[in-house]
Amino acid sequence: LAFLMHPLVHQIFWTVVLGAATIVISRLAAKALRRLLNMDSNPLPTTSIIVNIVRATIWAVGASIILDSVWGQNSNAIITALGVGGIAISLGFQDTLANLIGGLQMTFMGIIKPGDNIEVGSEKGVVQDITWRHTTIKDNLGQIIVVPNSVISTTSLVHLLPANRVAVPFAVPRYKNAADEKLSMDELADALIGIARAAAEGVSTVIDGPKVFFSEITELGIKGTIVLQVEDPGKVSLAADAIVRAIASDMA
Repeated sequence: LAFLMHPLVHQIFWTVVLGAATIVISRLAAKALRRLLNMDSNPLPTTSIIVNIVRATIWAVGASIILDSVWGQNSNAIITALGVGGIAISLGFQDTLANLIGGLQMTFMGIIKPGDNIEVGSEKGVVQDITWRHTTIKDNLGQIIVVPNSVISTTSLVHLLPANRVAVPFAVPRYKNAADEKLSMDELADALIGIARAAAEGVSTVIDGPKVFFSEITELGIKGTIVLQVEDPGKVSLAADAIVRAIASDMA
C-alpha cells in the first residue's frame, strides 16, 4: 500500500491513463477525418498529410496536459526553449522542412491530389498519396515511385490526361452497309462506336464513351479519333490494341 501511495507511482499511473486517452482520441479523430475527407462535398484532397497534422496536434496537446497536470512542468517554458534551439534544428532538417512545406502547399492549394495523372521530370504516373515527406505515384507498369515533395514543388509539373483514357486514331473508307448503301457520317460514327465498345469491353469495362471525332478527309478515307475511358488504367494499351484490330477487321 505504501508503494501504491508513492507520488511517483501516481504520476506514472496518470501518465499511462492520459497517454492511452490521447492515443484513442487521435485514432478516432483520424478515422472521422478520413471519412470527412472522402465525402463528395469536401474541397480538400484525401491525403495522409492532413490526417497526420491533426494527429500530431492531438499528441502535442496531450503531451502538454501530461507535463502540466501530472509532472508539474511548464510546457510553455519547454516550447520557448525549443523555439530558441529551433534555428539550429531547422538547419539540420532543411530537406525535411522543405518536403513538409511542399506537401502542405500542394495539398491546400490543390495543385495535385490522389487520382491525378502527372509527370514530374522523367517520372509519370497516377498520384496515390501525399505524405509529410513524399508523394507516391504508380506508373503504367504498376510500379510505385516515391518522389520527395520538395522536388515536385520546385520542378515543372505536367497534369496528363486521365490514365484510363484510350485514344485511338483511325482512317477508314466510307464503306457501305449490308444493303450496299453508302453510310452517312452519323451512321459511320455509330458503326465505329459499336465496334470500339465491343472490342474494349472484351478487355476492361468501359466507363465513359466511346466518342468519335472526325478530323479530315484524305485519299485514305475519313480520319478521326475514338476516345473512351476504361475502368482499369493498366489495360489501356490492350484496349487500344483490341479497337485497332476490330476496326481493321470490320472496315478493311
